[in-house]
Amino acid sequence: MSSTINRTSTKSIDQTCEDLQAAVSNHKFGVLTVHNLAQTMANKGVEFNGECRIFEVCNPHQAKKVLESNPEISTALPCRISVYTEGDTVKLSTISPSLMLGMFGADDIKAVADEVEETLTAIMDEAVN
Repeated sequence: MSSTINRTSTKSIDQTCEDLQAAVSNHKFGVLTVHNLAQTMANKGVEFNGECRIFEVCNPHQAKKVLESNPEISTALPCRISVYTEGDTVKLSTISPSLMLGMFGADDIKAVADEVEETLTAIMDEAVN
């Protein structure tokens, strides 16, 4: 099993990000914030020629279950979906929630992790189609 879930988009990065925002909402998750790394680096005087936007997404009901099981897992929340360019290609990537929660030995919430992973995958699929 891969540690990340990856998709490739044939759309522009701006369109992919717009479609990702809509897909997150369609699946009853929310976007907490978007980090535009190229812009942030430029503001710090660092030149970065690529594009990388990190969406922090969350479903509060799922987060509550995870936090009630083990508050230490808060270090891995919220979930993140990166949209970035690699050459002329736009890619989406997220860390597998199942594997991440496995790092905490959180076997009691494996079903939650699996459900979140399924939803994040569906969100990414919807954004690229």
